[in-house]
Amino acid sequence: MDQNNKNVWWLGIVSFINDTASDMILAVLPLFIKDIGGAGIAVGIISGFGESIASLFKMFAGFWSDKLGKRKPFVFFGYGLSSFCKFLFTYVTIWPQLLVLRSFERLGKGMRSAPRDAILAASTDKKTRGKWFGIHRAFDSGGSVLGAIVALVLFWYFKFDFKSIFFLAGVISFVSLIPLFFVQEKRMERVTATLKFGLKSLPLPLKFFIAIATLFALGNFSYMFFVLKSQPYFTGRFGIAMPIILYIIYNISFTFFAVPSGMLSDKIGRKTVLFIGYGLFGLVCLGFIFAKSLISLVILFLLFGLNYALVESNERAFVSDLAPEAIRGTALGTFHMLISFVALPGGFIAGYLWDISTTYTFIYGAIISLLVISSFSVFSIKNLKLKS
Repeated sequence: MDQNNKNVWWLGIVSFINDTASDMILAVLPLFIKDIGGAGIAVGIISGFGESIASLFKMFAGFWSDKLGKRKPFVFFGYGLSSFCKFLFTYVTIWPQLLVLRSFERLGKGMRSAPRDAILAASTDKKTRGKWFGIHRAFDSGGSVLGAIVALVLFWYFKFDFKSIFFLAGVISFVSLIPLFFVQEKRMERVTATLKFGLKSLPLPLKFFIAIATLFALGNFSYMFFVLKSQPYFTGRFGIAMPIILYIIYNISFTFFAVPSGMLSDKIGRKTVLFIGYGLFGLVCLGFIFAKSLISLVILFLLFGLNYALVESNERAFVSDLAPEAIRGTALGTFHMLISFVALPGGFIAGYLWDISTTYTFIYGAIISLLVISSFSVFSIKNLKLKS
């Protein structure tokens, strides 16, 4: 196995361990927010604000990794900061404290995302990039499944409270830094372009696609709303256990479909796969409006995981395809920045609508989905004209 492939596997192991820790927290986070007095608007702000703050660092980290010709230090620092913040979750007593810590934890993600994706892109070729990005996301989502299962076991069998789960997650998160020492970067020449020049140099088809992905992110509100939507159907300890189980089902679905969806995009084209994924999100939102039984919730969480598999890694792979290699870090950083930047207004809108009626939140998601697939059709036509 050459070093390029090893990089994908080592980064996959990092993501697996880190996401095991992260999803020990994420599996219970919406329930914890509700437990400390947060309403729908609190869920929306917490889920969106951290992503928006981190979004600025996603672009800058991508650009500076291009400019300095080094990506690994950004990845290491980003994972380290996130790990430290997970420890501090243990001391949260009111939701504004969680808002601050969650923002810094996401800032760590902002530092690492674009440089890590650029290392992945440099370690793959265009013909099989969808598969390798899918493999990396499968590691990521596999950790998510394990983390949620661990959280469920700790809660149900060992009677851990939320904060004890957070503390253990912090310990595990620091372990994820170890495999990073085995990742080796390909030597790069430093880029002399300014940030302004880097943004202007993005190809027009890439700009069109980033705009569409940003619109989708505006309506692609947090999983927390889906988890909270399921909670009223269960009582007692099952009111916490069953939402965690449904969250596990969602992550299993994503893990199962992550690699096949990437391979499918290699075969039939990323635009086709993304178009299906964007439309499926709208159907899932409509389904949650009418869901009344456990079976319907299980099916919807399975489809929600499929939707995430079709969209998440293939968006990044498509950006990598459309971006010139010399500014790929900047392009990925810009993409990550913009889709994260709209997370705050998107989360605020979803939370505000939630406090009026939970149905309105899912109608909002369905409308955005319709707008996205309409815009994506226009993008495909324009892209064809640019090539002709």
